[in-house]
Amino acid sequence: MRKSFPICLGATLICALAVITAPAQERMPIFDAHLHYNWEPTPFYPLEKVLEIFRKNGVSGILATSRPNTGTHALVDAKPKDIWVVPFIRPYRTRSDIPTWFNDPAIYDLVLDEYKRGYYRGIGEFHIYGKSASSEIAGKIVRFAVEHDLYLHAHCDDEALELLFAHDKRAKIIWAHTGFSTSPERVKELFEKYPALWGELSYRSGITDSGGKLTDAWKDLFARHADRFLLGSDTWINERWFGYDNIMREYRGWLAQLPPDQARRVAHANAERLFGPRKTD
Repeated sequence: MRKSFPICLGATLICALAVITAPAQERMPIFDAHLHYNWEPTPFYPLEKVLEIFRKNGVSGILATSRPNTGTHALVDAKPKDIWVVPFIRPYRTRSDIPTWFNDPAIYDLVLDEYKRGYYRGIGEFHIYGKSASSEIAGKIVRFAVEHDLYLHAHCDDEALELLFAHDKRAKIIWAHTGFSTSPERVKELFEKYPALWGELSYRSGITDSGGKLTDAWKDLFARHADRFLLGSDTWINERWFGYDNIMREYRGWLAQLPPDQARRVAHANAERLFGPRKTD
């Protein structure tokens, strides 16, 4: 009986910690670092509905973008007191700009005009692959971002990522979806090579197994680089808005498997460090 007592006590403590930890993760704020409020020609949800969705899910801040930038203007102009809006310039007027923006001088002019609004913190999300990232317009936008201390939110492959940094090694890049299926080993390698690279995790496969358990590779990556990751919803289509609750629920499911400090950084503290302090009227 004496031998079984520590085992029972240990099990009791584990159960107690689980009860304490789960609600803590449910209450933890989340910063949505990949949010599209597209406006083509009008948004699917009115602004108040969008803000209601954020509040329901404990979202304390958003990296706001839209196509065109009208939706971002609306979010900024709303000035919600309880939701921090961090606006990025999206280099698209319509969906047809996605495969051509990096060769279009008019897109560079769009970035310059939008920047005059005085509140932007970055440029993106933009899509670019392979050697397209070596284009003159892509280089001008990277250098403009560096000159004005803006982040770049790049949906790209490894080759394009390295070419973007080649334009100016001082670039600050948030890697949308962290390369989708790039191995954790390669992510680690790139993080070590580029100190100003952050990984955003929307649509990112392989973080958990089929049962929702964090994989050992990602546990190790978070242990090493918990200060380099951000969460995002990527509401690029209406279905992502329909599933917003589930997206945030899944994040909270694996955040609860991390040590509390790691979970806090990934959920919201990294974004607050990158974009803060929040400016209020």
